[in-house]
Amino acid sequence: MDHRLPDSGDALAGVEMFAGLEPDVRQRVIATAVPRNYRKGQILFVEHDPGESLIILKRGAVAIFRTAPTGERAVLTVVRPPDVLGEVSLLDASTRSTSAEAIEDSQALTLSRAAFMDLVHSNPRILDAVMRSVGALIRRLTEQNTDHVFLDLPGRVAKTLVRLAGESQAPMITIELNQSQLAEMAGGSRQSVNQAIGSFASRGWLRTEGRRIVVTDLQALRRRAGMAVG
Repeated sequence: MDHRLPDSGDALAGVEMFAGLEPDVRQRVIATAVPRNYRKGQILFVEHDPGESLIILKRGAVAIFRTAPTGERAVLTVVRPPDVLGEVSLLDASTRSTSAEAIEDSQALTLSRAAFMDLVHSNPRILDAVMRSVGALIRRLTEQNTDHVFLDLPGRVAKTLVRLAGESQAPMITIELNQSQLAEMAGGSRQSVNQAIGSFASRGWLRTEGRRIVVTDLQALRRRAGMAVG
């Protein structure tokens, strides 16, 4: 899937956090933001870095993860346009609580904390959007913890694939995520995740193409994950 914001004259079009702003205010935000390009595999920031900017993703995909003292990684989520990342550390002026890595070539806008806080103070509606974003983060982490209690590994793999598919209604959905990254998100070993993927492939729910996974029966994966089928 090609994940990018629509190419319009407004680089913040479709970004929920800025949706309530007047167009001229959004243009002022754009004027203060700094464009960034990240190569696939490039680290955007790591845990304990200063939380100095909000990152508005325009194109590509970024994995958000934590690292254990042993070096083992746990991917918490994958951010895609038109989402933002880094808002939590901006609110409390603390260091980054997670790390971020581009898993596709990505383009973004970075907004400094000073500019972001000025914007929040002058446009309270943005704070509402930030709080919704933080609330969604808390709900996602709670759901992930619940999944580890109630779902077996194949169920977690299926649910991860459904989440990565997003709102796509296409009959075939290509997910640009290798099996090591999928294992990090599902909380299992690569070998066990490979076995789950092989089982799903044998049932005709998906197929693998090199480092990509092509989902061909999203509803079957939803059922395996214990999710409501639309």
